[in-house]
Amino acid sequence: MTDFEKYIQRYLDLIPSENWLEELKKVGEKTVSLYSYLTEEQSKYAYAEGKWTLKEVLLHLSDTERVFQYRILAIARGEKKNLPGFDEELYAQNSFANERSLDSLIEEYQLIRNSSLILLETLNPLVLNNIGTANGNQISAETIGKLIVGHNIHHLNVIEERYLPNL
Repeated sequence: MTDFEKYIQRYLDLIPSENWLEELKKVGEKTVSLYSYLTEEQSKYAYAEGKWTLKEVLLHLSDTERVFQYRILAIARGEKKNLPGFDEELYAQNSFANERSLDSLIEEYQLIRNSSLILLETLNPLVLNNIGTANGNQISAETIGKLIVGHNIHHLNVIEERYLPNL
């Protein structure tokens, strides 16, 4: 197994069932529910120096999902060029998430998740098997869809383990 395969497998292993589209809905609902209980002040909490605030984590989920949506669309439509990677730390530094209201970040997350669901549910199942190249690595459109789920679960786990106990 390559390093890339190991990297993505850690996210795929977090998906609790084979029905990953249903899990995409569930983890989205869980994320919105969790964030809806936070106050503005709590949403600015970071568990350690140099770590993202809860607002930054939520916007990171949205940013990453947008990038993954583009990759899914491009690969599903037959794109053969290498799709660029992105620097999540740079994106977070330039997100200004902490200057936004928590409600606006939740609304954005919900809209992006709904957009992902529409995209993934309306693609012809055959194109989910299309293989493309993202950040120099071969990957299928379906695997990227599953990564949205696993990535979101990963961050919820971090929130539950490292953020919530201190709020």
